[in-house]
Amino acid sequence: MRFRTHCLAVALLCSVGGLTQAAEPRGVGAYKWVDENGVTHYGDSVPAQYARKESTVLNKQGMVVGKTDAQKSPEEQAREALEKEAMIRQKQHDSFLLTTYSSVKDIESLRDQRLEQISGQRRAAEAYVETLHGRLSTLQSRALNFKPYNEKPTARRMPDDLAEDLMRTLNEMRTQRLALNAKDLEENALRAEFESDIDRFRELRKTPVSR
Repeated sequence: MRFRTHCLAVALLCSVGGLTQAAEPRGVGAYKWVDENGVTHYGDSVPAQYARKESTVLNKQGMVVGKTDAQKSPEEQAREALEKEAMIRQKQHDSFLLTTYSSVKDIESLRDQRLEQISGQRRAAEAYVETLHGRLSTLQSRALNFKPYNEKPTARRMPDDLAEDLMRTLNEMRTQRLALNAKDLEENALRAEFESDIDRFRELRKTPVSR
């Protein structure tokens, strides 16, 4: 009985010893890294100032057994995220161009339709501004009968409703002028957007540019 117990204990010890030996990682011979001057260094460990940089792990035979990538700064990570997002958006837009249009003429046709819409809106705004001009001239003629535009001692103070109409008309004219300027910017942006789409479509379809 004692003999069997002794043999069992020896067997268990051997088994544990084998597991311990198998779990040990391969020995690291050295680390290799490059400093800010481009000089390569070897050592038992990477100095703290280079811990965030790329380094290589060598075994005792000098062979590469591992690699540590350089840690990116928050600015680098943010820039990479923006670049990745831009790439995804470009792929989505490329897919949209190829599945929506069959030729450059299709893109030009849609561009002309959109431009005509903007031109119609501009014409309506310009006509409205002309109406406001006429209204303003009428109000200004009425205002000449009252102070402070009429210097006669008998002239009355301008009625509140007339003063309000003048201010309202002037503000509306200012708003419409800004709207017209915005339409100019919208038209320029639309032309540039469609021109970019046409160039990209030709690049994707390998369509030669007509002269």
